[in-house]
Amino acid sequence: MNVLSLLGRNLTQGPYTEPFPFGPAPTAKRFRGRVTFDAATCEGCKICERVCPAGAIRFSKAKDGLAFAVWHNSCVFCGNCEFHCPTGSVHQTTDWHLAHEQARKYAMVEFGLIPNQTCSECGATALATAPSLRGIAPPLSAEEAVTLKSLCPKCRARFLKARRAKP
Repeated sequence: MNVLSLLGRNLTQGPYTEPFPFGPAPTAKRFRGRVTFDAATCEGCKICERVCPAGAIRFSKAKDGLAFAVWHNSCVFCGNCEFHCPTGSVHQTTDWHLAHEQARKYAMVEFGLIPNQTCSECGATALATAPSLRGIAPPLSAEEAVTLKSLCPKCRARFLKARRAKP
């Protein structure tokens, strides 16, 4: 296409360029963008950290729990974290608007915290992680799920063992 025909088409139909960052731009339905984290559904397995090829996801022990951070400057939006997360607590949105000034590079971080809790059964301090529900048959009732979330891992194991032993 020569320059004159391109100019004529742009005058009649408008240019092909997107208005980003000055207006909305279309995004494909299956586009992988900014990573979000839901601490309430995380079971603390840290699989997302292990499968991240860019090393953008980091878990670290904190005084009040387990801290989660994903650095959007390092993230390559591969989708491994979302694919391997057993509970869906790591999710990629279609938000790709991550342009920023160099001075704001340390603000491009998604933080989350899985807080500590006191076990309702034994009183031990443990992470308030979502219980792993894989392989539990029959499925838990709503009351059992709330009870299981309030227990430490050892008490969860005892609870599930006792539940299986019931006729």
